Amino acid sequence: MFVIGLNHKTAPISIREKFYLNPQQQDLFLTTLKDHPLVSECFVLSTCNRVEVYLKKGDACLDSAFIMDMIARVKKIHLDFDHTPYIYVHESRRACEHLFKVACGLDSLVLGERQILGQVKMAVDRARQIGTLSRYFNILTNIAVRAGKKAHHETAIGHGGSSISWAAIEMAQGMLGSLSGKSALVIGAGKMGEMALTHLCRKGLAKMYLMNRTGEKAGALAVQYNGIAASFFDIKEILSEVDLCICSVGAPHYILDKEQIVKVMAARSNRPLLFIDISMPRNIDPAVAQVPGAHLCSIDDLDQVVDAGMKKRAQAMAEVEGIIRRKILEFDAKIAKLKALKSSDFFDPAKTQ
Repeated sequence: MFVIGLNHKTAPISIREKFYLNPQQQDLFLTTLKDHPLVSECFVLSTCNRVEVYLKKGDACLDSAFIMDMIARVKKIHLDFDHTPYIYVHESRRACEHLFKVACGLDSLVLGERQILGQVKMAVDRARQIGTLSRYFNILTNIAVRAGKKAHHETAIGHGGSSISWAAIEMAQGMLGSLSGKSALVIGAGKMGEMALTHLCRKGLAKMYLMNRTGEKAGALAVQYNGIAASFFDIKEILSEVDLCICSVGAPHYILDKEQIVKVMAARSNRPLLFIDISMPRNIDPAVAQVPGAHLCSIDDLDQVVDAGMKKRAQAMAEVEGIIRRKILEFDAKIAKLKALKSSDFFDPAKTQ
């Protein structure tokens, strides 16, 4: 077993977004691997903080260069830079331990992040539907998911806020002093956007706008969170008013560029405006940071967020590591039993006649 990937610890967002696989690209990538004669099982985990390919393979020629080149072909991009410094490869037990740490939130940008467990489950379900999981990875992933659930239910690893959206709101509050009486725009009504709305609701905002590609979903969430559904046609006027803009969109391109924000800031008389882009790939042009009065933060800036609950989560790490050790022993025992059953089937004359 191997895991080949890159994450927030090894690669900046400018590199991670090049390898990020959207759901359609994940399907194509898995289908391509499924047809490869040397791959027996595989799944891919692609989030804002990591792209990882888990493989059970039968030949050493399937190395990190092969996998990254395959991702480039699926994405139809040219790798015109040396990506090897950003890539890590774990095998056998280290690969198992890595997956368990990911599922438990120990390898996340925000320690104890809960969302990653759901993302692992979705990655496994996707691979199962395409047919790239078999007995070995079914056992492994089932135990990994149970380890993640146990870690969150039985320890304080997720104490307080522990998501990218939570960290974005905490950062905004720290930079703006307080969000009470302020106004905000949330662009995107997916899971991260909705989680941002949940956290913002507790901050005493005077006004909260919500924009989404589909107005129906934006309207429903606006009612639920006492916000105002707005159209993209009004984005310049709204940005001229608000103090904070949080962007969590799945667009393959920038939806806000430097030229737009220059006009917005002129309409604000350069009154400061904070942008936090938690999209993957990024949906706010990094050049926006060059506009006077505009402050732009990305996912990679969120590791600066510290709160009182962080210490309590850090203290829970030893408990979670204990859970991981026990779950790996459980996995080893099941694989040993599986191998013993296969061996007895092979050597039993009654079963081979």
